[in-house]
Parts: sequence; C-alpha cells; structure tokens
Amino acid sequence: MWSDIEKRGRDALTRDMTEMFESGDRVGSFNVTFGDLLFDYSKTQMSEDDREALLTLARQAKLAEKRDAMFNGLRINETEGRAVLHTALRNLSGRSIHVDGADVMPVVLDTLTRMEHFAEAIRDGSFTGQGGAITDVVNIGIGGSDLGPVMAYAALAPYADGPRVHYISNVDGAHIHDTLKGLDPTTTLVIVASKTFTTIETMTNAETAKRWMAEQVTDPAAQFAALSTAADRTADFGIDPSRVFGFEDWVGGRYSVWGPIGLSLMIAIGPNDFRDFLSGGHEMDMHFCGAPLARNMPVMLALTGIWHNQGQGHGTRAVLPYDQRLLRLPAYLQQLEMESNGKRVSMDGADLKVDSGPVVWGEPGTNGQHAFYQLIHQGTRVVPCEFMVAARGHEPDLAHHHQLLVANCLAQSEALMRGRSLDEARALMAAKGLTGDELDRQARHRVFPGNRPSTTLIYPQLTPHVLGQIVALYEHRVFVEGVILGINSFDQWGVELGKELANSLAPVLAGDEPGADKDPSTRALVAYVQAHRES
Repeated sequence: MWSDIEKRGRDALTRDMTEMFESGDRVGSFNVTFGDLLFDYSKTQMSEDDREALLTLARQAKLAEKRDAMFNGLRINETEGRAVLHTALRNLSGRSIHVDGADVMPVVLDTLTRMEHFAEAIRDGSFTGQGGAITDVVNIGIGGSDLGPVMAYAALAPYADGPRVHYISNVDGAHIHDTLKGLDPTTTLVIVASKTFTTIETMTNAETAKRWMAEQVTDPAAQFAALSTAADRTADFGIDPSRVFGFEDWVGGRYSVWGPIGLSLMIAIGPNDFRDFLSGGHEMDMHFCGAPLARNMPVMLALTGIWHNQGQGHGTRAVLPYDQRLLRLPAYLQQLEMESNGKRVSMDGADLKVDSGPVVWGEPGTNGQHAFYQLIHQGTRVVPCEFMVAARGHEPDLAHHHQLLVANCLAQSEALMRGRSLDEARALMAAKGLTGDELDRQARHRVFPGNRPSTTLIYPQLTPHVLGQIVALYEHRVFVEGVILGINSFDQWGVELGKELANSLAPVLAGDEPGADKDPSTRALVAYVQAHRES
C-alpha cells in the first residue's frame, strides 16, 4: 500500500492546484469542521481518489481499533509496557477508565481538586510566602515539564489574572540567573516539575533556586511545590506532601500539560478557565472517537501530513500561527511530533520502509514573512505550510491590527498556491519601463513557482477552550500518523544516549577522570574547555 501512496504522491507533484478548484465543490469537500473550528486542506494536490487511498491506508493499519485500545487503557506503549492515558486527565464526563481492572478516574479527579484548592489558596492570598502574598511563581522543568505550560501560559495571557509565572528549563546558569534576578524570594513560589525528581537539569536548577531563596527566607522548602511521583525524594528535599502532586506512568511528559504539570497555568488563569481548557481537549477526544474518518479532524490533519511527507517526499512542515500568543506552539509541536514519531523501527523492531515523521519548525506570522518565507515561496525545496489564525483577537480597540493579520495569513496561502508566472513577471517589469534583456533578467527574479501546498486551521478566538481543542487535535494527529507508520509514538529512547554520555563526561571535564575512552575530537574539545574556563 505504501508504494501506491508514494506513486500517487509523486504523480501529483505536477498537478495544478488552481485547476483542481474548477471542477466540483473542492472547498466544501476538502475541509473538516468541528464545533467552531474549520480545517481547510483544499490547497493541496490531494485528489478525492488520493484521499480514499489514504483512508484505506488508515483502515488497513486498524486505526479505529488502536484508537479504542488507547482510550480503554490498554498498554499500547509496548516497549515500556504502559498504557497511554493522558486523555484521562481531561476526562470531565464522569466516565470510568480502567487500567488493569482499576478505575483511574477517582485519583485523577482527586488530584485535580487538590490542585484547584492549592491554586485558589495562592490566588486569594490564603497561602503566602514568608514575606506576604505570592507575587511570582517559578516553574522549573524541562522537555514536557516545561514546553506545554510555557506554550499555554503565553497563549492564554488575556486570562492570566493571578501571580506572574516564570519558566526555567535550561541547565545553562544564565537561564536561572536571568529569571530569578529581580524577583523577591519572600513572595515567590517555586514549582519543581520532575516525575522521578532525578532529572539532572531540573534538580540542578531546583537546588540553585533553593539556595537563592535561603538567602532571605528562613524555611525555603515551605515555598516549594513538586509535580512528582517520587514522594521519598520530595520529602528529602523538604516539600510537604500537601504540596506534592503526582501523576501516573501512563502520562508521557509531552502529553502532561493537562494534569499536575499544568499547575503553573492553573495558578495563572484560575481553576475555572483551566477546566475550560480541559473541556476543550475532552471535546476533541470525543470527536476523534466518534466522527467518521473522512470527517474526523485529527485523522484528516494526519493524512494530509502523511500525503505531504511520505507520499510527496516533503521532509519538513512549517507550523505558522498567525497569533502572537501562540509564539511557543511551534516549539511545543517540535517535541510533540519529533520526539513521538522521530523513530526508525516499527513496533516489531524492523527497519521502517518509509521515512518517519518530518522536521517540524515555524514562527508566528507576520514575523516569519520577513525571515524565512523567501525560501518557502521561491526556494528549491517545497515546504508544506500549516497556517492557523483566529477570526478575532482579544483587543477590540486594535481590531484593525487583527484584520491586517488575518489578511496576511490568507494572502500567504493564496500566494503559495497561485504563484506568479514568468509572463506575469514580465508584464510587471514592462510596466516599470524595463525592456529587452534587462526586463527578462529582472522578471525571472520575480517568478514564484506557486503550486505549493498549505492547510489552514481557523477558529473564532484563542480561548482556553479553543486552545484545549487545538492541543488535543495535534496530539491525536501524532497518534494517527504513528499508527499508520506502525511505530510507537509514546517512547523516546533517542534522548537517552546523549544523557548517558553527558553523565560520563562530567568527571572528565572536572579533571577527575582522564577520558581515555573518548574519541579524539571530544578529547580535544574537553582540553579546550579546561584550558579556557578560568580565563
């Protein structure tokens, strides 16, 4: 079946997208709506026959059965022997969900209630620092313990009426230095987000934050909370169990913003808006489970990605939110997609017969237009683009700004499809008074090949509910692509080797070990660092 998709994809590369709109209702057929969200994939070279072939591929991969297995708590993360149930964290329906015969929802909902009580205590001032009401919250984590809440906090800035929230992830001392500088330790709460409470970057930063707080606070641990299941380690750190919020091993880091990892977000926007965020994600879950494949937004988003990557051979995808508050969404999706589907073997350990997930990158519009859009429009490589934009912003007195923003978003997808022919460029240059060889030379620089694919996700306004829908949409997109590729989207062994080698290099850099087992290049780099670190 893959050979059919690849042949179809390559054959479609010369298909004129503008001509595809001339027969039938392509716009009505090549979009999916869910609630107030609209996903348009009509500006692609996918035909109805191609779509049916992709849907057949999904059926052959037993997508519906594997989706149901995930939602029913089966251990679909086979390499780690775990269920995959981040969806349970946003299950507000009252439906029981079982893992190994035990209903997980009572613990999930109890933890959510504890989070809400703690967040409200901080917001209303009944929980204070040793210098008064909490004014600032510092979340220390990395990877999934950082990217999700960072992205969501920026996205929901209009709803953030609690203490200011700051995020520290990088073990580079500059990050914690620059973040803590200017904060008052006596009114700062520090949240340490590490499931095992052993993550080297996170715990190094946590110890530094504790020392910083101890300079002015008698009992620094009293102003720490932990998002962890390691009760013994959090106790050793001095954090009271009432401020420790755990989550199960069936919640992967990059899928964890819905639970305790989202505590900083809940403190910022309040429990009610946080529940609205959960509700949006849960609604997308129900749509994913119930809608026919051809009218299922996560499925069609995923199949469009399969079509562009494995079918047409485009190795990257650009995520282009025309929403400044979604500036961290591309980085969030980089981890979600590339850590999940950046694999080289199938579930049975055999080498993949097709490329795995694409490189995901992007920036918010309109900034990107003045940076990398040149390559997207006129470069030699085709980059499928995924635009997203809200119909309205949160600043009614600046509605003219938003109108210009939306116009730019829609214009970019139109320009990618239409392009500009050589004849059109010549006419443009002739109108400027050029003639002869100079006219032709200048015209060639102004040709846009066009026929470059894009999709658009449009929504009324970026609210907690809509953000929940969008995040869940992309989570399920990753799942669908992983199922069709036959890989495990829920392990991440690729991050392990570098961490192991970093641990072995630390004593070498300190001069405690010779590093004789290191390669010549690494030994030379170590020698350079040792020679210059004191200067």
